[in-house]
Amino acid sequence: MNGISADDGADDSAYDVAVIGYGPTGVTAANLLGALGLRVVVVERDAEVYSRARAISTDEEVLRIWQRVGLADRLKQDMLAGRALDFVDTRGRTFLSANPTPRGHGHPPQLFVYQPALEQVLRDGVDRYPGVEVLLRHECLRLRQDADGAELTVTGPDDSIRRLRARYVIAADGGSSPTRAQLNIGYEGRTYEDRWVVIDTEMLKPWPDHDRLRFRCDPARPAVDCPTPLGHHRWEFPILPGDDERQLTTDEAIHAMVSRYGIDREGIRILRATVYSHHVRFAARFRVGRVFLAGDAAHAMPPWIGQGMAAGVRDAANLCWKLAAVLRGELPDSVLDTYEAERKPHVKEVTRRAVLVGRIITERRPVVARARDVVLRAGCRVPGLGGRLVDSNWIPVAHYAEGLQARPRTKASGRQIPQPWVTGPDGGPVRLDEVLAGRWLLLHGGVLAPQPAWDRVGVPSLAVLPAGSRPAEDAVVDSEGVLTAWLAAHRVAGLALRPDAYVYAAAPAGAPLPPPPAGFAPAARAATPITP
Repeated sequence: MNGISADDGADDSAYDVAVIGYGPTGVTAANLLGALGLRVVVVERDAEVYSRARAISTDEEVLRIWQRVGLADRLKQDMLAGRALDFVDTRGRTFLSANPTPRGHGHPPQLFVYQPALEQVLRDGVDRYPGVEVLLRHECLRLRQDADGAELTVTGPDDSIRRLRARYVIAADGGSSPTRAQLNIGYEGRTYEDRWVVIDTEMLKPWPDHDRLRFRCDPARPAVDCPTPLGHHRWEFPILPGDDERQLTTDEAIHAMVSRYGIDREGIRILRATVYSHHVRFAARFRVGRVFLAGDAAHAMPPWIGQGMAAGVRDAANLCWKLAAVLRGELPDSVLDTYEAERKPHVKEVTRRAVLVGRIITERRPVVARARDVVLRAGCRVPGLGGRLVDSNWIPVAHYAEGLQARPRTKASGRQIPQPWVTGPDGGPVRLDEVLAGRWLLLHGGVLAPQPAWDRVGVPSLAVLPAGSRPAEDAVVDSEGVLTAWLAAHRVAGLALRPDAYVYAAAPAGAPLPPPPAGFAPAARAATPITP
C-alpha cells in the first residue's frame, strides 16, 4: 500500500506510529500495530523483499507472536519442523545430537525457514489493515522530536521530499541503523575477525539426511550444513587466513567445499553466495524520547542458535502492545521504559549462549577439538544428557526479572504462561491465546478471591476448569492439564495477565492480587479475535 502522494511540503496526516525498516522486525510490528487498530506508516528503502536468505530458523515463541495476527498456521506451511540437530567431528561422526525441548507455546520448538518467503507472507498480512500505509522505495533522511511527537523527513523514488508526523517511532532499520546514528546512540561490542561465506542453494537431488542440521566441527574448516524449506539448502564456511574472499564465493570453490560431504554438482544449484561478519553488539539505549530501536538496530548476535531474527520479533511483540496502551490512554508513557528493561537482559543472555555454541563449533585447535569430541560423545551415552546439554545452552525460557510487573514478586511473576489447547466456552478445542485475546485478564483456578482493585477498572476474569469439566461461560477446560500443573508448580492460584500473556501479578489461593499498575485505565472493549 502507498497512500501518500509524492509532492513537496508537509503532510497534514498524523500517524500513531512510524516504522522505519520493513524486514522481519518492522513487518511484525506493522502487523501487530495494524491488528491493534492504530494508524501506522512504514518507511522502507528497498522496493522488494530482500532476496538473500539470512535467518534460517525460528522457534515456538516467535510463532506464538505471529499467531496473534493470524499468520502462524500459514507461515508453518513453508517451514520445516521436528528436525534434529547434530554436532559432528572431522570424520562426520556425531558427538552431540538433540531435538530442542518444547517450551509449551503451542508450536514446534524449532522450525527452519526460508526468509524471503516468510517475509512475503508477513507483508501480505499487513495488507489486511487499512490503517497501515507502506512506503516502499522511501528513505528517512532526518528525524526530529518535540513534545507531541516526531517529524520524519522522507525522500521518495523521484527525489520528492515528504514530512510525516507520528506520535512514536520504531526504528527497525538494521545493524547499520541511520536512525541510531542520528540519535547518537552508541553500538557497543565487537566484530569477529573471521568472515563467513553464506551459500543459498536449490536442492536438485536429495542426499541422505539432507533434512538434518549439522554443525560440522572440523578444526581445519568448520561448516554449517542446514536444511531450509521450499527445496533450498544452506551452507556456511569461514574464510580462513590465506583465502581469497572473492574466489571463495565462486561456484567452483563452493562445489569443492561441499563435495567433502558427498554433494556433487548434480545435487545442488548455487543461487547466491554472500560474505558476512559476525557481531556481538548492543545499543547503549533502546529508547530516546519517542523513538525506539528494535531488532538489529538495537542488538546483533552471531547466528549459531538462530535467534537474530527471533530477537527482533520479540522486541516488536514487547513494544507494540505497550505503545497501543499508551496511545489509548490506558497506561502512562513511563511504561514504555519497561521495553528496554525487559528485552535487553533477555537478548544479552541469548547472545551469550550463541557465543558459547559458536565456540564449540568453531574450535580450531585440533587437540582441544579432539578432547571436546570425546567428552561430549561420552556424555551423550547417558540417556537424556545430550538433550539437556543442548537445551541448557539453547534458547533461554522467557522470563523478565524487572519491568512491568507487580510487587511483591512471586515465582510466576514476569513469566509467560504456556499455551495449550483448551476446550473453550462453546465446547470446541481452541488455543489458549485465542481465548485470552490480547487483553488484560484475570486467570484463576478454583474460586477466585474478591479482587476489588481489578473489578473497579473492569478487567474480566477467566476460570481454568479441570479436564473433564463441562464447558462454561468465562471459563476454559484445561483438557491437557497443562495450566493446572503450571499454576501448581508456581504455587499460585490467580494471575493478572498482561496482553502478551506475561504474568503481571500472581497470588496463592484465597489471597487478593496486587493492584493494577499506577495510571491504569483500560478502555472498555470486547475481546479482539485473531485476524485470519
